[in-house]
Amino acid sequence: MSRAVFLSILLATLIVVGTSTPAWAAQLDARINPNSETSPFKMNYQKTVFIEYPNGGDLFDELQGKEWTVSGTADSSNPGVKALIEELNRGIANDGSQAQISDLNVSYDFHLKARNINTSIDYRVVLQGTLSDYVITADSQRTLVDLGWRGLTTDKEINIDGVEINIPINILRDQEPEVYNYFAGTAAEEVLGKHLINADFILEQPLNNWHFLFDPTGINVDAGTFGLDEEIAGFVISSWTMGESSIREGRQVERVFEAEIVADNTYVVRSVQSSDQANLSAIGFGALDILDGVEIIGVTPTPPEDYMTTSTGDFPVMIVYGMAGIAAIAGIAFFFVSSRSLKNEKQGQQGIDPSNLVGYQTSSSSGGYQTNRGEAQLKDDTSYQQTRSVYENTAPQETTTPPPTMANREEAACGCAASVEMGSECDCEMQGSCLCDASCGCAAEICKEHVSSMS
Repeated sequence: MSRAVFLSILLATLIVVGTSTPAWAAQLDARINPNSETSPFKMNYQKTVFIEYPNGGDLFDELQGKEWTVSGTADSSNPGVKALIEELNRGIANDGSQAQISDLNVSYDFHLKARNINTSIDYRVVLQGTLSDYVITADSQRTLVDLGWRGLTTDKEINIDGVEINIPINILRDQEPEVYNYFAGTAAEEVLGKHLINADFILEQPLNNWHFLFDPTGINVDAGTFGLDEEIAGFVISSWTMGESSIREGRQVERVFEAEIVADNTYVVRSVQSSDQANLSAIGFGALDILDGVEIIGVTPTPPEDYMTTSTGDFPVMIVYGMAGIAAIAGIAFFFVSSRSLKNEKQGQQGIDPSNLVGYQTSSSSGGYQTNRGEAQLKDDTSYQQTRSVYENTAPQETTTPPPTMANREEAACGCAASVEMGSECDCEMQGSCLCDASCGCAAEICKEHVSSMS
């Protein structure tokens, strides 16, 4: 019963984990068309704050049973969104990029839920907009595209319809003033004051460390993801992906900031952000380069002749295929040599020829009972002398046979008589010696000789 319960819990856990969506701190998704003046992008910022009160206290009493959500959307006509566009463009220019955000839609969602030992506040802000002025130069051979704009960050307060969306502590200030008073002027205020709209790590991670892939077919399915139909048919689609934690890209872990508050009780405030992730795509084959300290790509309609790479960068695919081919050839050669070796081995009987073996009986009679047991030995010891053990004594040992006594003779006669009754007189001949005395009429030649010698 307990095993069934355990398996049920394990299965439920796997279902929940497998169907849940990870919360990334900043997640960028952009598709650049160098043949167009504008391209779409999407940026998702997420963070979770925990207010922990394991021993209860006034803060627990203040938050107990509370749950609320603050959410909304706005476009570029909203004054708050216009202010955000200006701040983001200012940051892009400071990073050395010439690209600009020309249009932007903002959605936000803040959710507070109180529990017995903690309260969680989930922050989420999503930016969907249009990027322009990313083409540096263009000619018939190549187009240079600016990618230095990807660190979309601002540390300013952004108010949209009376809701401040960038500084996490401000939502507590506006929605829970009593709770805010516990954090004001403490280390918790610094933890909760870290701005949410922050993609610095995406910009700081060099594009050379991102995974690079390209599709040389320009299939129509990919065209749909760019909002185009047949315009990219025949073009290469290049893509760069960031977010893997590895030796090459560096170890990426969730960012946790924590502070302790001592009031009527001890409280802990933790801010948790997962590692950032980014996906950049461009129509054409993009070769990375740096121009005036800004990372760019040189885009051509098709890749250079005979150019093939894997997701790790510049390792040629032909080398991978060549190594696989060498391994296949080595395997075929191994089986060929093994097959020839088996064919060249001596066939047929490999042990002792049965015609050189002779059987002899090892049992003897006892009273009126005779067992039938035997062994086999070579007719001659030629082969044995060639292979006998080196541990055997090479010197023959002299054995002395004591003269037969009367008791021995009586036992021998009895043994012979039993053999006669069972019709197995030939046992003496198989033994190679006679156990009978002169009183037995055994027909075996060995016994006759023995009787003659005793007469």
